[in-house]
Amino acid sequence: MQIARTVPEVRAAIQELKKRRGDEEATVGFVPTMGYLHEGHASLLRKARSENGIAMLSIFVNPLQFGPNEDFSRYPRDEERDLQVARDNGVDLVFLPDVSAMYPKTVKTKVAVAEVTDLLCGASRPGHFDGVSTVVTKLFNIIQPDRAYFGMKDAQQVAVIERMTEDLNVPVQIVPCPIVRESDGLALSSRNVYLSGEERRQALVLSQSLQLAEGWLAECGGDYRSVKALIEAHIRTSPLADIDYVEIMDYPSIRPAYDLPSTELEGTRLLIALAVRFGRTRLIDNRLFQI
Repeated sequence: MQIARTVPEVRAAIQELKKRRGDEEATVGFVPTMGYLHEGHASLLRKARSENGIAMLSIFVNPLQFGPNEDFSRYPRDEERDLQVARDNGVDLVFLPDVSAMYPKTVKTKVAVAEVTDLLCGASRPGHFDGVSTVVTKLFNIIQPDRAYFGMKDAQQVAVIERMTEDLNVPVQIVPCPIVRESDGLALSSRNVYLSGEERRQALVLSQSLQLAEGWLAECGGDYRSVKALIEAHIRTSPLADIDYVEIMDYPSIRPAYDLPSTELEGTRLLIALAVRFGRTRLIDNRLFQI
């Protein structure tokens, strides 16, 4: 497995890998991450490995997507462990830049996706998705992958990146991949390490409420506001839960389902998305429903 830390190094390494394989047309499967890898990331790496001639990973904690009061400095990092996860899952090349390699000058150009970013995490974390779109665009331009793999735990992020690549004619196939959960249902996240034992126990209310939502959707029909109220009430049975949002959205437009006529929702997908704080840790979770 090769490691590249600068833009020229990673571009040269990709070309060298293709030559070594004797296949200039070998596809590149790419998994962009912020590191502190877990089984969710590993599942993306295995899929990239199985579907491409070259499997690539980037590890970069992107400062542009953190707000002034967010946890950029606290975000967990463990380079040695991350590289071992990459080796174990068949990665050929890891791009491991520092901030100066990605942003050698003050950033004056940013990529912004309108409307899809207005609600959910886009509303509660202003500027977050501009940072995501900008860094992903840079990574796509640097690496020029054929396929890029993203976990659906951040469904809004997937919708934003799909729309960005479509609008800008970026020649990459976006491959959404299922949420990976612990055996008790908690969605895997690099931020789970911040949870105390009691916070982690109470955080199970997120996956539980998404499971219950299936029955509530059937009972309430198109009355999505009632479903939202039932989910919120269930989450509040956990004393430590501090709700940021509970929303029911059309996917991938990220428009509130309550505001859409039924004719626009027929045969579509509903996204029930949650963001809840337990202590200082903000967790997200979601589930897609076909209607």
